[in-house]
Amino acid sequence: MNSSFIKHKKKSRKSQLAVIQTKFVIECLKEWTPEKTYEIVKMSTIGDKILDKPLPKIGEKSLFTKELEIALEQQDVDFVIHSLKDLPTTLPDGMCIGAILKREDPRDALVLHPKHVGKSLETLPKGSVIGTSSLRRTAQLNRRYPDLKVESIRGNINTRLDKLDNGDIFAAIVLASAGLSRMGWEKRISQKLEAEEWLYAVGQGALAVECREDDFATLRLLQPLFHGTTTFRVLAERSFLRTLGGGCSAPVAVKSELIGQDLSLTGAVWSLNGKKMLKHSSSCRLQYREEDEDGEPPRKCPYRMPKLFCGISPGNLTYRDLEEAEKLGEDVAYQLVKDGALDIMNEARNHNETTAS
Repeated sequence: MNSSFIKHKKKSRKSQLAVIQTKFVIECLKEWTPEKTYEIVKMSTIGDKILDKPLPKIGEKSLFTKELEIALEQQDVDFVIHSLKDLPTTLPDGMCIGAILKREDPRDALVLHPKHVGKSLETLPKGSVIGTSSLRRTAQLNRRYPDLKVESIRGNINTRLDKLDNGDIFAAIVLASAGLSRMGWEKRISQKLEAEEWLYAVGQGALAVECREDDFATLRLLQPLFHGTTTFRVLAERSFLRTLGGGCSAPVAVKSELIGQDLSLTGAVWSLNGKKMLKHSSSCRLQYREEDEDGEPPRKCPYRMPKLFCGISPGNLTYRDLEEAEKLGEDVAYQLVKDGALDIMNEARNHNETTAS
């Protein structure tokens, strides 16, 4: 192009949080490419439109991504911003994750009804209703707090908070800490649920930028956004989930860390009532060091047709380390399968299918 800037269209869901996340990514890009301009295109997804059913009972994959990916495939937009936890581990043909940004706090957070301020999950009255749309959160609540009652709550973060504050059903709801933080609502967090005991969703707290696999200009554009430490962690998590064949239809959760060169992963599955649980942890050693990040952007390099890792483009990260992270997720999943995880997951899926029909 002869002009001094390139106009990139970027797709976003219509929710306030999605738009905030999109603008954040654009501001990050502008630090490295101030000469470029970006246009945000907003739209709703299946998951945004169907709010009267729990997520596992809608019976549709890619609930929050399908329409966005169609626009990407048709080249109506150049890239799409996702909360990584919403992005399936297997992407449509021709699509890839072109960048993963530095992860924010992946933990879940308890948000209390105003009349219960000062309480916690441990001190809420017996029979209090906790709202969540997640089977993972439901199973962990049922296991750890059997005296509490769990009911489904759907809608974007604004809608859920409104249902909590202005209704008389829910004593509290459980949301992702990162979403509340991005909205500027940290003060609403009554209790952060520690990951040592309360595992989080695969990819939770991280933002991913999806683009076309053969769009090398966009892949080069996105390169400075890559955060190596986050990428290795979420790759292990996504590999774990892909190997198990999980998703929103069964309670599956993780916890990962990269300390120095040691990458560790804990994965778990539960029955819907939380009574059955399988958990396994393992680790591997990378050549990459967490301290190599140093706040500096990765170097830009000529792009080649990449090998993808759970849909993630490698950028300039080494295949050896990416393969180690991917294998770590597989190993943890295989151990759980050996211990009987698939039986527990199939039981959850069958229950959802029965109650949805």
